[in-house]
Amino acid sequence: MAVTVKGADMQQRSAVVDLGSNSVRLVVFEGVSRNPMPIFNEKAVLRLGRGLTATGRLNEEGVGMAVEVLSRFHAIAKAMQADPFEILATAAVRDAANGPAFVAMLRDTMPGVSVRILSGEEEADHSAIGVMCGIPGAEGVVADVGGGSLELIHLNAQGRHDVTTLPLGMIRLSDRAEGDLVKARQLADEDIGGVKWLQHLQGSTLYLVGGAFRALARLDIARKQYPLNIVHYYTLEAKDANDLTSWLLTAPRRTLERLPGAPRKRLDDVPFAATVLRRLIRKVQPDRVVFCVDGLREGWYMLNVAPDRLAQDPMESVAREMCDRLGRSSTLPAVLHDWTDCLNPAENSRDRYLRRIACYLSDIGSHDHPEYRAEQTYWRVLRVQGAGFDHQARAWLSLALAVRYSAELSAPFLGTSRLLLNEAQWRSAVAVGLALRLAYSLSGGAGILLDGTSLAWQGPELVLTLTSARVAVKGEGVRRGLERLGQALDVPTRFAVDLPGR
Repeated sequence: MAVTVKGADMQQRSAVVDLGSNSVRLVVFEGVSRNPMPIFNEKAVLRLGRGLTATGRLNEEGVGMAVEVLSRFHAIAKAMQADPFEILATAAVRDAANGPAFVAMLRDTMPGVSVRILSGEEEADHSAIGVMCGIPGAEGVVADVGGGSLELIHLNAQGRHDVTTLPLGMIRLSDRAEGDLVKARQLADEDIGGVKWLQHLQGSTLYLVGGAFRALARLDIARKQYPLNIVHYYTLEAKDANDLTSWLLTAPRRTLERLPGAPRKRLDDVPFAATVLRRLIRKVQPDRVVFCVDGLREGWYMLNVAPDRLAQDPMESVAREMCDRLGRSSTLPAVLHDWTDCLNPAENSRDRYLRRIACYLSDIGSHDHPEYRAEQTYWRVLRVQGAGFDHQARAWLSLALAVRYSAELSAPFLGTSRLLLNEAQWRSAVAVGLALRLAYSLSGGAGILLDGTSLAWQGPELVLTLTSARVAVKGEGVRRGLERLGQALDVPTRFAVDLPGR
């Protein structure tokens, strides 16, 4: 039975099966929102595309397994009341001589279930929308690698433009090269070199999608002991990405296996994925490489379940949902944003945006145990499930909210933010956190009380003015809060009282 969450459309579930050349995956999504929320995710390795280059047909062992696995996936989706439910077949089924017969067999086995063979262009469209879902404003080259093909997509603010499908999926490339990495490099050079439109995008950002590319990111995160084990938005400068490919092409397999969290089932693909990435970097000469976990399945969701939500801001959507679910007021965040507006006269557009998100998240620890409120809020924000949060945004917001709940800046749990933020970003987050703490001390979370105060600069001083008799009480907690904010900003502070009739 579907679990009821706030809002009628949050009861809806949908499911998609991504039937690829290497693996098949079922994802069940909860609700209709800007950020796809997977509540069930299971993968089986079928290797349908193994041997396709030589035989032109789907792997017979994989075909036999597929019927059993897909029937089980269908039963799960049906039991979870997922509607719509669709199976999307990609490169291997699309290119195999027995692909249509295989699909017909699936339709006979599961009457009424939509089984669709995506064209290369449709697959690219789904992947492009998935990237736009996960990384709003993405512009550059999307490279989505699967088992059978590599989709290259030109993406900018107007949407998807050029698209090319190449036979450089991990299974297909390994088969074509007969397992020889030197030959694989030559094939990748020839195929990628033939994509003429790429030469016009040199210097742009390269977005990497697909399980084999995600495996490269996981290995790099483990190798560097990077402080945030989240692949989405993991970003490398082009030189660092090139160095990563060099390491992966020379490191003994045993070295990779020993890394914590190593994707063991993907290690056979790693040298071929590194080879393709190296050739892409050489061709595109990107300014940076960004890993994206959202692709075909999330694109399907945005097209078929929530087509009217893509234009919404994903971070703000998550923050508003968390505010409604965990906070005490849905109207206070706007008041807090106005009240803290003066804090940094030199605030740029990104900092202003993050401050607005922080205001929405500022009360999400209200129901946690007071002894653990700061730490619990920190981890909740740092590791939030949701599209659009790059790693610096996570580190900044989690620090600001921990400080809002009185975290000591020396607390060990703040270490991830310390490593991911520069000094200016750290100071900015601390200042916003202290301002929010002061606002809650003044108002107790009631916006009507905050309306009786104002925070403003008077010359070099930051002045807290009390303008209503309801709040004209300069309590010790409020006084200390103002002093701490002044210390963080390295400015003098002062109280002022401006009551009617005085």
